[in-house]
Amino acid sequence: MSPTEPIRPLKDVWLRPRRVFREMASQPVGIVDYLLAASQGIGNFLALNRAQGAGEHATLEKILANSFAYGAIAGMAGVLLMGVIYARLAKRLGGRSTISQAIHVLAYGSVPMAASLAIWVVTALLAGEAAFVETPRADLEGFLMLLLRLQFVSYVLLLVWSIVLQVMGFSEIQGFTTRKAFSVWILGQIIGFMASLFLALLFEMLLPGALLNIVPQR
Repeated sequence: MSPTEPIRPLKDVWLRPRRVFREMASQPVGIVDYLLAASQGIGNFLALNRAQGAGEHATLEKILANSFAYGAIAGMAGVLLMGVIYARLAKRLGGRSTISQAIHVLAYGSVPMAASLAIWVVTALLAGEAAFVETPRADLEGFLMLLLRLQFVSYVLLLVWSIVLQVMGFSEIQGFTTRKAFSVWILGQIIGFMASLFLALLFEMLLPGALLNIVPQR
């Protein structure tokens, strides 16, 4: 790619994240940022349903409906919250990123997770509720067993690649070394987890039992 060739963020971010985030630094947050954030949230909800073994006691329709509805909202809200957290962290540590730049990194850095969402949906449609159990049944057909394993491996690899892209993005927009950007990423995740936990507890206090309807429990 020549320096004058226009960037295609959704494609180029996979292998040229620094140039993508550098070019997007002056752009406002747009609809694509929100769609990518929603996709990331949906994928996280599907993974949470699998970790909770929701397929053992909930229908596929309910799992998908809850994940798409609540996951999209949580994904967009989460990226906005994390954008504020990372922008403030950068300023305290001598960086220079703005909230919109941090949101670009979090949203476009999650493009691999958006790809994993498509794999989640295809796997769910083929395997049904079996896609959302912790341990697949022993009598499951060989093809479906292989599909579930491949889906899990691809999810982990794409998650790792998303983290790599986000760290490289923060390194670029904050002016940090990759090592320092990784430390900032981890610190931001810890703060974000604590903030999310507090909000979840507050939500449960205000609406007791509501969380159980979002992610079916055993």
